Amino acid sequence: MSKWTIYIADDQTLFRKGMARLVKSFRSVKEVKEASNGKEMLELVKQQPPDAILMDLDMPVMDGVEATEKIIAKYPTVKIVILSMHNDYQHILYLMESGAHAFLQKNAEPEEVKLALESVIAKDFYQNELVVEALRKGVMEHGKKMSRPAFEGNSSLTDREKEVLHMICKELTMKEIGDKLSLSEKTIQNHRARIMEKIGARNTVGMVKYAFQIGLIK
Repeated sequence: MSKWTIYIADDQTLFRKGMARLVKSFRSVKEVKEASNGKEMLELVKQQPPDAILMDLDMPVMDGVEATEKIIAKYPTVKIVILSMHNDYQHILYLMESGAHAFLQKNAEPEEVKLALESVIAKDFYQNELVVEALRKGVMEHGKKMSRPAFEGNSSLTDREKEVLHMICKELTMKEIGDKLSLSEKTIQNHRARIMEKIGARNTVGMVKYAFQIGLIK
């Protein structure tokens, strides 16, 4: 198994150093680098894109929101895990729909940090109670009023595509879905790409939100 390179962006030195020590203790991590703001993180990523970033939101010079948007735009393979004290669903939905792959509170248990990194690197998405509740509230408050412009696909999903989407929402990897459906991993990746194109989703959280909206998951 290849080992990961993880970057950490946080302006609070004690927290950042503590998180760096924690992440270095994970057996699957080979290298950890630190930045005190979003601008420094961008420079690190330009030099060498990591496997994943643990990103704070409230930072000077450039905050984590802007840094996340810039990194996702230029380096779409980099996974971003938000670490923040903000836990209102508007913050969570905005960041996840902007491309972040996971959202954790800063008081998360070390095991959850490890699990989130494993999940975003292997499956592109980490779904915890914070994210699920944010998606649910977003759908409940806006589902009836919105015409769902972000999900105005040209045609509806096929039964197979709905099946694949349901498994993606259950956090199965492309290989795991392929094994269950007796299809190749490449075929599942093609299904995933077609689903995203049809519903107008930019990332996995967009697919999960759509699945909530059509009642595929509850």
